[in-house]
Amino acid sequence: MGEQSPDGGRKTAKATERAASSGKSTSAKKAVAKKAGAVSKKAAAKKAAPAEKASANKAAPVKKTASVKKAASVKKAPAAKKVTVAPKKATARVKGTGPAKAVVHPPGDESRTALVRRARRINRELAEVFPYAHPELDFDNSFQLVVATVLSAQTTDLRVNQTTPALFAKYPTPEDLAAANPEEVEEILRPCGFFRAKTKSVIGLSKALVEDFGGEVPGRLEDLVKLPGVGRKTAFVVLGNAFGRPGITVDTHFQRLVRRWQWTGETDPDKIEADIGALFPKSDWTDLSHHVIWHGRRICHARKPACGACPIAPLCPAFGEGETDPEKAKKLLKYEKGGFPGQRLRPPQAYLDAGGKPAPPLGAG
Repeated sequence: MGEQSPDGGRKTAKATERAASSGKSTSAKKAVAKKAGAVSKKAAAKKAAPAEKASANKAAPVKKTASVKKAASVKKAPAAKKVTVAPKKATARVKGTGPAKAVVHPPGDESRTALVRRARRINRELAEVFPYAHPELDFDNSFQLVVATVLSAQTTDLRVNQTTPALFAKYPTPEDLAAANPEEVEEILRPCGFFRAKTKSVIGLSKALVEDFGGEVPGRLEDLVKLPGVGRKTAFVVLGNAFGRPGITVDTHFQRLVRRWQWTGETDPDKIEADIGALFPKSDWTDLSHHVIWHGRRICHARKPACGACPIAPLCPAFGEGETDPEKAKKLLKYEKGGFPGQRLRPPQAYLDAGGKPAPPLGAG
């Protein structure tokens, strides 16, 4: 082999150094490039993060608004009505304290059988409270009763009882009243209100009794309702109390109470009569009418029922509609229950024996 020249050795060494340097440079470039890529990715990630955060922030208010709305709706929702529970034991659950509506939902989804039992128990309880219940119109015979009942429209029985003594003293029979001077009758009936219309009715029914029934009051429903001023309510008052024939008297008190007790949801008197009649045996109808009407006049008033003094509070789904404090409720009682005179000037002896007071005559006190 030939010997290498010093120049050639130095050239080779320089070439090797350049190669090494070139290799280092390439590696460094690659490292720098790799590092730059990592930095750019990190920068991109940082750049993307605010965008995602911004988009998240945009979405967040929608969610927050929804939750706020929901919270607001919950906050605005009225608080549930506090159910006032009647004292003592009850045969039916007291569902609420709101007044009865046209469409009735019996308390506690009451079945038909439970309704019948509750209704009849209420009647039995009222019979114990008002054993002396009677028609609160003064009368001595069926003629006086039918005339007094016609006059009681749109006024109180008390005012009728204060007015009829003078009327019957002057016109004691149908024949007398049929031949009466209308102006004279009007003057007597003036305190009853609607005296002209009532004068026309009582004179007209008196003429009909004389001409069609021989001066006698008929004892049949179909005949009574033909008389001027006489409807089913008046007819049943006469049949039940003058002839002893059962009938349901659907007056304003009766209508209000049977709906308040949720015995019916009807508003038409004839339909109410049919609904209530189906709950009771026929023999109970007349006394039932008295019990309900008496309770409506004395305790279960239209505007301020004396719930705290009510003997049938545990059976009433409307308990709490009126005053529930016993002492305050006692102050709302009327007639003999509150120490006041009753409706009749000449009440039955049983009423007087029970502590009832007769009403004063017209013009007294």
